[in-house]
Amino acid sequence: MLEKSEAGISPAADNRNEILEYGVRAFRPRHHRIRELKRTHAASYHGFRLWPSSWLLMDFLNGQGLRRGARVMELGCGWGLAGIFCAKNRGAKVTSVDIDSEVFPYLQAHTQINHVNVSTMHLGFDDLISKHLKGIDVIIGADICFLDSLADSLKGLIGRALGEGVQFVVIADPGRTSFERLGRHFVREMSGEVRGRSVQRPYPIEGRILSIGALPH
Repeated sequence: MLEKSEAGISPAADNRNEILEYGVRAFRPRHHRIRELKRTHAASYHGFRLWPSSWLLMDFLNGQGLRRGARVMELGCGWGLAGIFCAKNRGAKVTSVDIDSEVFPYLQAHTQINHVNVSTMHLGFDDLISKHLKGIDVIIGADICFLDSLADSLKGLIGRALGEGVQFVVIADPGRTSFERLGRHFVREMSGEVRGRSVQRPYPIEGRILSIGALPH
């Protein structure tokens, strides 16, 4: 007979409901920890799952030489996997930002299983001003530009961030029209770059990466 966990779920079943890629452990939506959290924390603003572009972003960052101890801000963090990747694999000092505080228990569950600490900030894109951005080296985000209004907000936010000395901004997306509009702006105005990217793990994912500036080493 299989040993049961405290929640009545076998360890083997829970293992099938986890992902381990890029050195980061993640819960699938059917994992008992996530199902328990959903009973008490109803995330809105699409923060109810881990979005695929997070893996594109981790794959991109995995091939870069992010300086150990860099100060990283993850925008629209949701479950926070990309920021956790930076903290776990690069020793980054991570601030995870989201407009929905209900995502933070999901983030905390993932920081616990990955044995890292991150700071959290409950703010929207338009609320992030100089005092929040000062001292940040790198800004990252995945699946955060899914409306035209968000593209406008991100345009202003990224401009403020660069003005405060942020050296590198990278955003991953499936290639929505709002994201492409944001990308065209920064390619034209800030020597940004938009490239296609695909990964095969943890499952096949295709999308786009917008990068602005130079990664601090």
